[in-house]
Amino acid sequence: MIGSKSRFAVVFGNRGFFPSHYMVSARKELAEVLQRLGHEVLMIDEQATRLGAVETPAEGRVFARFFQQNRDRIDGVILSLPNFGDENGAMEALRDVDVPIFIQAYPDELDKLGPEARRDSFCGKLSVMDVLKQARIRFTNLIPHTVHPASADFEQNISEFDRICRVTRGLRRLVVGAIGARTTPFKTVRADEIALQNHGITVETTDLADVFDRMDAVDPASAAFTGCKASLSEVADWSKTPLEALDNLTRLKVVLDGLAEEMSIDTLAIRCWTELQRRYRISPCLVTGELANLGMPAACEVDIANAVVMYALGAASGEATSILDWNNNYGSEPDKCILFHCGNVPRSLMREKGTISDHSILANSLGAGFGFGCNQGRIREMDFTYSSMITEAGRLRFYLGTGRITADPIPEGFFGCAGVAEIAGLQKVLQWIGRAGHRHHVSITPGNHVSALREAFETYLGYDVTVF
Repeated sequence: MIGSKSRFAVVFGNRGFFPSHYMVSARKELAEVLQRLGHEVLMIDEQATRLGAVETPAEGRVFARFFQQNRDRIDGVILSLPNFGDENGAMEALRDVDVPIFIQAYPDELDKLGPEARRDSFCGKLSVMDVLKQARIRFTNLIPHTVHPASADFEQNISEFDRICRVTRGLRRLVVGAIGARTTPFKTVRADEIALQNHGITVETTDLADVFDRMDAVDPASAAFTGCKASLSEVADWSKTPLEALDNLTRLKVVLDGLAEEMSIDTLAIRCWTELQRRYRISPCLVTGELANLGMPAACEVDIANAVVMYALGAASGEATSILDWNNNYGSEPDKCILFHCGNVPRSLMREKGTISDHSILANSLGAGFGFGCNQGRIREMDFTYSSMITEAGRLRFYLGTGRITADPIPEGFFGCAGVAEIAGLQKVLQWIGRAGHRHHVSITPGNHVSALREAFETYLGYDVTVF
């Protein structure tokens, strides 16, 4: 998930009474730019149709067969209009495409508006979108209306479209691992698995008893154990933690890695208390944070809905994600609050290396020394996108917004990993969350990716979205 790039198929729209020579230069320009941006490009042979473009419905069917033959290799389709383009041929080409479609139109130059040089792609794009809409073919239209592949605007468009494709591709066949049963007090994280399945998201479950048996069976001399232990040792400061806790957390990480491969899990949610604390004297926070840091989002408290959200955010950003609590007011500042969790924030989202500590909140009921594994620290300053999701009446309902983790101080004695979040209109956001029945959890990832997520969710995945 982290750092991946989409593979694009490119089709060129032509209309014969406009200059057709633009098709030749467009094939070269698009391929060069997309490859430079790190994308693999699929194009039909230029001999397959006139100029390797689509104009007639018959040529559209040639492209449709090309897309069908490569359906497992295509993450998104770019319909490029070097001139006006033909909407009927485009409709036939794209009728059965089941991936995001971006329509790009070349701009005219003011000194080339004579009959022999004008493109009229500005107008042609509107006609193509009109007919695609009539045919109920979903597509993406980005700003500006016309854009040259050599421009910075085009690079931004491709970055946005890439994110849309990654989110769409990932969530259509997502597998969520539910590790352990939801703990009874947390009815806030209940989700409808059938609603998820109806949207292509599968939940695979395993019991903590199986996890514990596997942990006990891990060979400490194995390469998996020694390699994992070495990696976890470097993530944080262990000076205040018994060595036994590092060994048990290593066992847990080895088991979760194995389950992820065995069950083809893309993201997971784990029952994180209190059985692990009572049996192994650990909290899994560091392990779930490290999984997220490596591109396997891991939610707490068996919140499978936010495991889905974390995956979506990571697919959009290409970076790590974290699940947090809407936790504390920040004095009397209405647009600030403290976002917190016990210590599961990925290292890449922290200011500096954290310190492994006991779970001081659970210690109130379990006693001291039963919850080592919380990565104590602070979330780094950054702009972020936030989201969460509930299932309701068979629908998946998301909200999206943006904020910033500030440099504002949090008292030293504040347990866990936290940051002060500044969100415009926060009080109205919180009021809406409460009234809509959303949970106390929220997931974040660096950067502003609301537009890409909204486009993927609404246009291609059929989710309900509220944007703040």
